[in-house]
Amino acid sequence: MKYQFPEGFWWGSASSAAQSEGAAVQGGKAKTIWDHWFEIEPNRFHGQVGPAETSTFYQHYRQDIELMKQIGHNSFRTSISWARLMPDGVSVNQEAVDFYNNVIDTMLENGITPFIGLFHFDMPLLWQARGGWESRETVEAYEKYAEICFKLFGDRVACWMTFNEPVVVVEGGYLYDFHYPNKFGFRMAAQVAFNMMLAHSKAVRCYRRLKLAGRIGIVLNLTPSYPRSEHPADLKASFIADLFFNRAFLDPAVKGCYPEELVDLLKQHDQLPVYEADDLATIAEGKVDILGINYYQPRRVKARMTAICPDAPFMPDWFFENYEMPGRKMNPYRGWEIYEKGIYDILINLRDNYGNIDCYISENGMGVENEQRFIADDGQVKDDYRIEFIREHLKWMHQAIQEGAHCRGYHLWTFIDNWSWMNAYKNRYGFISLDLNTQIRTVKKSGEWFADVSRNNGF
Repeated sequence: MKYQFPEGFWWGSASSAAQSEGAAVQGGKAKTIWDHWFEIEPNRFHGQVGPAETSTFYQHYRQDIELMKQIGHNSFRTSISWARLMPDGVSVNQEAVDFYNNVIDTMLENGITPFIGLFHFDMPLLWQARGGWESRETVEAYEKYAEICFKLFGDRVACWMTFNEPVVVVEGGYLYDFHYPNKFGFRMAAQVAFNMMLAHSKAVRCYRRLKLAGRIGIVLNLTPSYPRSEHPADLKASFIADLFFNRAFLDPAVKGCYPEELVDLLKQHDQLPVYEADDLATIAEGKVDILGINYYQPRRVKARMTAICPDAPFMPDWFFENYEMPGRKMNPYRGWEIYEKGIYDILINLRDNYGNIDCYISENGMGVENEQRFIADDGQVKDDYRIEFIREHLKWMHQAIQEGAHCRGYHLWTFIDNWSWMNAYKNRYGFISLDLNTQIRTVKKSGEWFADVSRNNGF
């Protein structure tokens, strides 16, 4: 069967400043929470490899962008480092301006449309020390930072993304202890979630006020919540999981308001965040032009089979338990289920319940450990497993498009093997293989396959 995609479809990949640019102080960059956390707890990072040891995009961006063109990219998403652009929190670092101007211009010269994010987990340490996303001071600082980015680069950036996966900041930093600042408490988590969406909305409002020609959106990792069964208790569990992990961000981003069921639930348990009189009106102004969707795995849940300790702190897990579906297909290296149809279910949900908003797959990918096992005699990584992973997701995406979903593109995570937070280089995701010692880049088999897909606008 031939899978042909709409004209003008975006083919490319995604990365971020913190995961690709390199050492903390290079080019006048200030420290982020990742630089700080690695200094105080290096044992938390796989192989004790920290954020200074990335894929050196800062030095090699021209070569990398030429490689993007070679493997068929017509678009690419990365982010601006807030700590690089405004290292003291006030003034603009001209060296950073020059770097990002050069990156954007080089992309355009190579026929690659830049998608630029403003925040990809990399909170400047300066603002974290003042409360991070718990504080409205950070919200106001972010709005000023966003305005500066729009004015500096907005004449050439076709698509802006305010945040990448805000729910991960909430889960990792305030609920499940896998990101700095490693705090715990649901009310604090709810405040962080609200403040990030408030900051998002202020940035959207600012962008529209400037009347720039591009579009503005947000990247959400939409993880479908599938119930174990059709039993009402399981259905309720999946509904509540969806409220916490998807709709708490999706509804304000697309509809400009929060789900009543979520507000009622938090009110019932005295967990609502603090907000000011006009904040909800500001949230209503934050409706996006386009939605980026990161999809890796489904969430499977069931009704709780055990009671909650009455003295335990409030958590989303009060309302459901995770469920491991028998016979599920797994990526054993990441411990994630592979369920390609999830991408279809997300797109149909957006079609039916969110005004069929313009969207694109902003991340999807397969991380594999010890990928050097698959290097053939010609020196190339033969990653047929990655080709299969992408192809099967594209089939379901194509089906959703055929059924009317407004999905405009597909970006793999990621272009080149890059540093991945606490996992460092444990799993490799890229179209391009990176030798960490020599920094030599080599196109994998998947990169060659993707170039053909892009050239043919299908497969």
